[in-house]
Parts: sequence; C-alpha cells; structure tokens
Amino acid sequence: MPTEILMPALSPTMEEGTLAKWLVKEGDTVSAGDILAEIETDKATMEFEAVDEGTIGKILVAEGSEGVKVNSPIAVLLEEGESADDIGDADAAASSAPQASDAGKEAAATGGSDAPAAPAAAAAAAATPAPAAPTGGDGTRIFASPLARRIAADKGLDLAQIKGSGPRGRIVKADVENAQPGAAPAPAQAAASEAPAAASKPAAAAMPTGPDAAQVIKMYEGRDYEEVKLDGMRRTVASRLTEAKQTIPHFYLRRDIKLDALLKFRSQLNKQLEARGVKLSVNDFIIKACALALQAVPAANAVWAGDRMLKLKPSDVAVAVAVDGGLFTPVLKDAEMKSLSALSAEMKDLATRARDRKLAPHEYVGGSFAISNLGMFGVDNFDAVINPPHGAILAVGAGVKKPVVGADGELAVATVMSVTLSVDHRVIDGALGAELLQQIVDNLENPMVMLA
Repeated sequence: MPTEILMPALSPTMEEGTLAKWLVKEGDTVSAGDILAEIETDKATMEFEAVDEGTIGKILVAEGSEGVKVNSPIAVLLEEGESADDIGDADAAASSAPQASDAGKEAAATGGSDAPAAPAAAAAAAATPAPAAPTGGDGTRIFASPLARRIAADKGLDLAQIKGSGPRGRIVKADVENAQPGAAPAPAQAAASEAPAAASKPAAAAMPTGPDAAQVIKMYEGRDYEEVKLDGMRRTVASRLTEAKQTIPHFYLRRDIKLDALLKFRSQLNKQLEARGVKLSVNDFIIKACALALQAVPAANAVWAGDRMLKLKPSDVAVAVAVDGGLFTPVLKDAEMKSLSALSAEMKDLATRARDRKLAPHEYVGGSFAISNLGMFGVDNFDAVINPPHGAILAVGAGVKKPVVGADGELAVATVMSVTLSVDHRVIDGALGAELLQQIVDNLENPMVMLA
C-alpha cells in the first residue's frame, strides 16, 4: 500500500514547522537521498531528503503551510506497481478504523460481552501498510521497500534482523546497505531502559500568551500600530525562556574583572598574528577562560536532566548570537583543547552561519555553559536567563574606565568589566558557583596562564 511521507523533526526542539517549498511534484520519481522539500524549523530552513524510492502519488500539504505538526503526513509515496487509486483505498481503510473502534467502545459501555473487537482490529490492520516481506520468526510483520528487499536478497540478509529507519519502522535502502550479515537488532532491554529516562523529561511548555489577545487589541483601539506575526523562532524563544524562568531556580553572582593585562596581552598577540590574518577579540579570551574554568571546577560542568544531573568531561561552551527575530547559541565543543586562534576562527564561522540561518542542529544543541556578551552594545551589566539544560550562563558587560584602589592603597584608573553568573541552583550550589566564577576571573586577569 502507499507509504505516507511524514513531517520530519529536523531539530530537537521542533514540534511543528513550515513547509516552505516543495522541490518535487505529483508524479515525480524519487530515490533515496533526493531532496523533497525545504522545511522551516524553529531555527533554520533545512532540506528534507527522501529515505526511499518511489513516485510522489499525492502532496497533502501545500507549500507555504505553517504549523505543520511533526510526524503528520505531508505526502504519499507510491511503490512500483501502485497507482493514485490505491491512495483512496488506503484512506478509506484508515477512516473506517475509528468508527469500528467507537462501536467496540459503545458495546463495552452497555455491558455487552460480545463487543465487535474483531472488526475494529481488522479495520486498524487495514490502515497499516500491508506486509512487504514474510513475517519474522515471532510472527511479526516486516515492512520493507521493494528496493530494500532486493538488496537484502542479493546480500543474503535476513530482514527480520534489520531495524528500519523509515516511516513507522519501515526498512529502506540505507538500512540494508549499512547492515552486516548476521547483524542482530538492538536488544529490547535497551529500549526498555531508555523509556524511564524519556518519561522523566519535562514536557515542553506551551507558550504563555499573558492577557487574551482580543483584550489587548481592544485596549489599543484607535491607536496606530502594526501587528507582528510570530515566526517559529520567536515562538520558541518565548516558550523556552518563559519555561526557564518559571522552572529553573536562578541565583546570581556578580564580579568586576580588571582587563588591562588582558588588553595589553591581546594587543601583543594580534601584532604577531597579523601576518596570518588572525585578530583575537576579548570574547575569544572569555570563551577560553570559561572553558578552562569548567575543567578546574569539574563539579560545575553539569546540566540538569529532569530527574538527574549529567556531569560533562569536555568543556562545550555555547555563545549567544543575535539574529533577526531571535538568537542562536552555537556550541564550541572541546573548547578547553583549542587555541585562541582556533576558537576565534570557529566562532566567526558559527556566528556568520547563524545569522544566515545555515547552522545544522548539532551545531547549536548541547553544551553545559553559555556566554551572553552585550558589552559591544555599551551595556554595563545585566542578568541573563539560563538556556536549559545548561547549569549556568555568564552575562558579560562592557569594559569601561573606572577608578580603582590598587594593592598599595593608591587610587588608579583601570578598565573594568562587570560580569554576572546566572546559576541553576539544582545543579550548582552557591559556594561551587563562586569557585567557578573565581576561576573565570583569575583566567581573565592573568591571561598568560591560559596558554600554559
């Protein structure tokens, strides 16, 4: 029977998306790996590839459609020998399943012991694609594309031993090409052990709207205004940050950092690196200082995971990048291992692609710690909201000339930068947070130590 092509989840936070553009039309023949459509997620516009071969029998969602739920059908793929007429048959079978099920419920409610369970089961089975291969040893149906079956036969593979990655577990070309003879499916115990962890994850918070929209609009009747429609990114930012402030017990630690030694050291390094076209920013030093601090205070290199904490070994540091309509937090992985020039080059690349919305999900997911720097906008200090599941975020203000009292008691002028560490109290206690912040301060006030 025809196979439904489902709306993919192209990022970990994606619950719905916009089908920005179809790159195929009804009647087109496609192969695994062909680009079917462009999907706009909450973070970027990404290409959606076919996982199987066949013919596009019907497009169910028009391009430009917004709010398309993940895993909802967006098109129908026909196999060899199938026609568009088969789509109607499949739809009819699917639509009959709920009716039969309701009949069974009605009979049960009235006390009838002979509820028509068999017709309900038959209708439900009719809504499921017919088996494309013999059943496995336990009698379970095996669903596989014709091409996958042919490749499996050529390679002498048992389809019952292959786990499908296609819609509803269907075995596709890539599954059999990557399978090895005798490969066994993942143990059921592993899937069972993952269930409690998945269940422990908090449900994504719905975006609170505050006062009713109609009420607010009524308040501004007669005033000149423009109504701005929320895109996927703005909705996600609003939802996640509201969730963060409502569920994460924030506390804040503030310090002033003297930058004169760092600025002098940076100037010297930039002169030496000029021939290589490298120019280090203060932010590059901040990233390195935070990465090394997480190594010096490993207990603070942790994230909240619902009913447990995860303590990371590498320093994966996220950096907030402002883009039109929202922000990204690309992650510099293993930052403690990288040179300042490598961090600088990687950060410039990530920031550029973030503004163009060209980042892949793995480039902005993860990390245990984040940095938000508004110093370049002249902001002296601020408190940043933790980006879950991170344990902390450092808010960085501008470096400004201030009078300071030196070690000898003399009054002097120094360049001082104010920072605030926002901390998740579930993960990091006060003294531990203070220790982490002290390490960051020491690294920035003694920058040569970071190269040792």
